[in-house]
Amino acid sequence: MDTSHIVSIVDDDDAVRLATASLIRSFGWDVNDFASAEAYLSSGQINQTSFLISDIRMPGMSGIELLDCLLKQGCAPPTIFITAFPTAVLHAQTQAQGALALLEKPVDANVIAHWLTTALGSP
Repeated sequence: MDTSHIVSIVDDDDAVRLATASLIRSFGWDVNDFASAEAYLSSGQINQTSFLISDIRMPGMSGIELLDCLLKQGCAPPTIFITAFPTAVLHAQTQAQGALALLEKPVDANVIAHWLTTALGSP
């Protein structure tokens, strides 16, 4: 596998996070997964992340706050957000931050594959 392309997944829902990680690995990508934005930020993996998939609503720091923090640090990777509660306001917020997409849970595997290959090419 190409270790220069690591996908980091941030989601407080264990089942969603682990299923998404398994899906991404099945595409041939390396994956790190985190149960919170804070865990990701303190992991030491920020600079190794080539692509970020994050939930929006999480206890503590939200996905939007996470991306804002990464943007301020100058190390925001291509990002897609996933949420069970998409709204026009959330869509506008994520677009304004430069996120590639806001996807509704459950997310179609082909849509995730599309965004990964659009941003990174092949694994």
